[in-house]
Amino acid sequence: MCFFMMDIIFNEVKNLLENDKSGHDINHIRRVLLMSSRFALAEGADANLVELISLLHDVDDYKLFGSAAAEMLLNARRIMDKAGVDLNTQKIVCHAIKQIGFQKRLMGIVPDTLEGMVVSDADMCDAMGATGIIRTHAYGMSHNRIFFDPMVNPTSITSNGVSSSISVCHFFEKLLMLDYYMLTESGKNEAIARKEIMINFLKHLFLEEETPEWANYLDNYLKVKKRS
Repeated sequence: MCFFMMDIIFNEVKNLLENDKSGHDINHIRRVLLMSSRFALAEGADANLVELISLLHDVDDYKLFGSAAAEMLLNARRIMDKAGVDLNTQKIVCHAIKQIGFQKRLMGIVPDTLEGMVVSDADMCDAMGATGIIRTHAYGMSHNRIFFDPMVNPTSITSNGVSSSISVCHFFEKLLMLDYYMLTESGKNEAIARKEIMINFLKHLFLEEETPEWANYLDNYLKVKKRS
């Protein structure tokens, strides 16, 4: 993809997401772009398609722009039109975007192209590790959530993605499971490394909070997931 085209797309995406406080800002896009590009090289995916999908994967997120935009991909199509992306490429990119997202995975929707798999893995990996911890806190703050309440236990996340309102519970309800959703070898390796960072963080948190019952819960949770 030529620099001029990428510059137009990046600036349009930045304008849409610059005020986001929920962890879906332009820095998230930049990280997913860089990670996706690295995965694409290792997996043999089309670098140009991966770049487009990465840049545009959140510009119609239903949580940010509503269900109509998410269904029609209004922003993605508008941006690609403005940048002069040909219609066939637009079709491929939009197809991939519609298959990316944790909620969609819960509904049984899985990316069916290598490029979509690469971006899906990178997007989920950015919800893990040190960055994932920061994003979880940012999302919680934007929704007035308490980060940790020892009296509130995690729940089983539902098919529509609804979970408890405590940020620490989110690790058990989603983030610590994301390595099982990876579709590429590059994604799996990255997710495993980032999962360890989150596990160590939670161990230290429960130690500092003096909540041994939560440390035991974490240990048992990991043992069950390892067997499953």
